[in-house]
Amino acid sequence: MNKRTVNLFTLHSRSWQTNRYVYPVISRRSKGLSIGVNLNPDKVCNFDCIYCCVDRTIPPVYRDVDLGILRDELEHMIDLAASGEIWKIAPFGQAPSALRRINDVAFSGDGEPTSFPHFRDACELVAVLLQQACLPDVKIVVITNATLFHRPAVKEALQYLDQHSGEIWAKLEAGTDEYYRLVERTSIPLQRVLDNIADAGRTRPLVIQSLFMNVRREPPTEMEIAAFIQRLRDLVAAGCQIKLVQIYTVARTTAEAYVTPLSPSQLDAISDLVRKIPLPVETYYGPN
Repeated sequence: MNKRTVNLFTLHSRSWQTNRYVYPVISRRSKGLSIGVNLNPDKVCNFDCIYCCVDRTIPPVYRDVDLGILRDELEHMIDLAASGEIWKIAPFGQAPSALRRINDVAFSGDGEPTSFPHFRDACELVAVLLQQACLPDVKIVVITNATLFHRPAVKEALQYLDQHSGEIWAKLEAGTDEYYRLVERTSIPLQRVLDNIADAGRTRPLVIQSLFMNVRREPPTEMEIAAFIQRLRDLVAAGCQIKLVQIYTVARTTAEAYVTPLSPSQLDAISDLVRKIPLPVETYYGPN
C-alpha cells in the first residue's frame, strides 16, 4: 500500500461540497468507496470517545435531518459513484483501481445513528435508492456503539435491514468497566452494550469493530486485552454470531491529543489472540 493510498484513508471529512448529510470516503475497512450518511449533524452522541475525530468545539451548521434533502443528496452521490464520475473528482482520482468500487452506504456520522428518531425511514430511503440504481450488492452498513439495540424501533429497523443487504458493525473496545469508561466516557453501562450485541447477534451475524490505542503513551495492558478476549468468548458462548472482528487503531486526528496509534506488532498480537478463540479477524494499521 503506497503513501498516497494511506493518505486517502485519513480523509474522512463529513463535509462534502454543499451537502448537509451525505459524504464519500475511501474506507480502509470497506476496501473501497463508502458513502457516508450523517444522521447526527447536531454532533450529539451518547459516547464521548477519547479517540473520536469529530470536532465538537465547532458548533454544528445543521441540527436537524431533512429526509427530502437527504434523499436528493444520496441519489446524486449514488449516481456519481455508479457512473464512475466520482473518480474524476479530487481526491478520489488518486484511488488505485482496486479501491474504485462501491462497497456500501454507511450510517456513520457525528453521533450514534440509531438515536435518530426516524432511523427506520432513513434505512428504507437508502434501500429504495440502491434498488432503483440496480445496486443490490451494495451493503447498508450501520456503524454503531450498540447502546440502543434494545429499543423496539431500533430492533424493527435492524430487522428491515436484514432483508436489504444490511450489516451491523458494533463497537466493542474494552474488556473491563474501568477501561470502557476511560475510552468511551459514557454513563451507559458496558453490560448494556454486551447484552445488546449478544441479543442482536443471535438474530444475524455481526461485525465487531475494536479500536485500540495508546493513552498517554500507554497501550492497553495484557490484563485488559485478556478481558476483551474473554468478552468475545462470552458473546460466542451466548449464541452471538460474529462474522468478523476488526482490530484497528487511530488513523486521523483525535479528540484528545494524548491518544496515539498502536504499532503494527501490537495490533498483530491482539489479532492473534482473537484468531485463537477462534474468530475471523482483519487488522488495520495506523497512518504511518
